[in-house]
Amino acid sequence: MSKILDTFLNENLQGLHEQGLYNEIDAVEGANGPTIKVNGKTLINLSSNNYLGLATNEELKQVAKEAIDQYGVGAGAVRTINGTLDLHVKLEEKLAEFKGTESAISYQSGFNCNMAAISAVMDKNDAILSDQLNHASIIDGCRLSKAKIIAYNHSDMEDLRQKAKDATESGLYNKIMVITDGVFSMDGDIAKLPEIVQIAKEFDLITYVDDAHGSGVTGKGKGTVKHFGLEKEIDFQIGTLSKAIGVVGGYVAGKKNLIDWLKVRSRPFLFSTAVTPGDVAAITRALQMIMDSTELHDQLWENGNYLKAGLKKLGFNIGASETPITPCIIGDEKLTQTFSKRLVEEGVYAKAIVFPTVAKGTGRVRNMPIATHTKAMLDDALAIYERVGKELGVI
Repeated sequence: MSKILDTFLNENLQGLHEQGLYNEIDAVEGANGPTIKVNGKTLINLSSNNYLGLATNEELKQVAKEAIDQYGVGAGAVRTINGTLDLHVKLEEKLAEFKGTESAISYQSGFNCNMAAISAVMDKNDAILSDQLNHASIIDGCRLSKAKIIAYNHSDMEDLRQKAKDATESGLYNKIMVITDGVFSMDGDIAKLPEIVQIAKEFDLITYVDDAHGSGVTGKGKGTVKHFGLEKEIDFQIGTLSKAIGVVGGYVAGKKNLIDWLKVRSRPFLFSTAVTPGDVAAITRALQMIMDSTELHDQLWENGNYLKAGLKKLGFNIGASETPITPCIIGDEKLTQTFSKRLVEEGVYAKAIVFPTVAKGTGRVRNMPIATHTKAMLDDALAIYERVGKELGVI
């Protein structure tokens, strides 16, 4: 190894350990459900994005097996050569129906969606107004486009309006886009989409919503845009198929001409092999399940509200969450890491979230209750939170 590289890696890894910023990665032994097994120990799982419990759903597993038997384990090519199976076409038709748009396109991941869609439309002659707390994939997608990135204060509509006005009146940009998460994953708050749409109309901004944590969760399962009834007002609806949907991949939904453009100009679509047949079949069935019934959605929210009320009653700072995502904000990074480790030792798997995922001094343990948690599991988790919280002086 290069001596310069070796020195760089060792010094910086040591620094991360000393600051409490080094993330330990645990291997889960088996399925990722309401409980998981790590190092031989069964733990109540409060760190999964598997909101509706569909990642382990028996019906979806059977559908995936049947698709593998018929189509094989891989698509065999990129979408533009001969990797587009009829399964992919059916999925994209179902996604458009699910999101209430003219058309949709699927990708290999939600991260890929933001790499693909932003840079396919925006360039160095354009500007992007981006919420300060947008997901890393949005930030990277904006950088890839080479457009001017103008960050606005988190959910601050006055700041957004002023920056939209300044950017428009400058005459420097051909196109201006406003980008926001639908649900912000670290705090659980919801974007102010009606106000964003109003500002976008005033200044003719392109609207872009990444609803990774909203699809399947808000709007009776159909997402944050649906929650506000704005399906006809948002140009780009982005989402993941790996969280509430329970499988893998991502999508962009919008007008047909937008999707047609992405199919010929978005690089992850053009140069990555298509999502596997088993995954596509399972996703399509999962979407239909969500459209047919709100049972899992309703159970998720019941569990989320139950855990949130319990943690708040114990005295934890849970921020301003409006969704099942429930952070326990601790602050100090080392204390946050210690708190998470003690929870694991006592029987709850809830990961510490620290810089650079969140700002320094705002470390938190993020809780993600899912539809398949039982009340007994949540009660056990709350008892452990109380015990560890008092032990470490957090409450």
